[in-house]
Amino acid sequence: RILAVLSSLLDRVVVKNERYAASATANGHSNLTVFHGLRAPSISIDKYLERIFKYANCSPSCFVVAYVYIDRFIQQKPSLPITSLNVHRLLVTSVMVAAKFLDDAYYNNAYYAKVGGVNTQEMNRLELEFLFHLNFRLQVTVSVFESYCNRLEKEVS
Repeated sequence: RILAVLSSLLDRVVVKNERYAASATANGHSNLTVFHGLRAPSISIDKYLERIFKYANCSPSCFVVAYVYIDRFIQQKPSLPITSLNVHRLLVTSVMVAAKFLDDAYYNNAYYAKVGGVNTQEMNRLELEFLFHLNFRLQVTVSVFESYCNRLEKEVS
């Protein structure tokens, strides 16, 4: 259920930001990062999250924490809207980092790279960039976790 809600939320963010990104690019403002692909992947956000969930075997709480991390990432980099060109890489990176931080057992970067459809070198670069943008602030308090769970629950209703 959390995957469907998170997917729906991110789909709406991407649609909203695509308009912004299109106008910024038309005006000559391009803010490309290592998270940007040349073209949007053919897999939907929903199917991509299901794929990560199926193969990563991480706890469901990792997806909530990944959402917290993505939100922190955006707050650190407000000029970087989440679009179809970067949402997939942000997702796989944030879930991987959350799994490493929360779970006792997790897969290595090479495995996540295969699951996410990128090569290992790129996955390593994504992780490093992501961690620096978060200033290595990975701790999520219980109250923050609960507030993000509440946000996701409000999305359902």
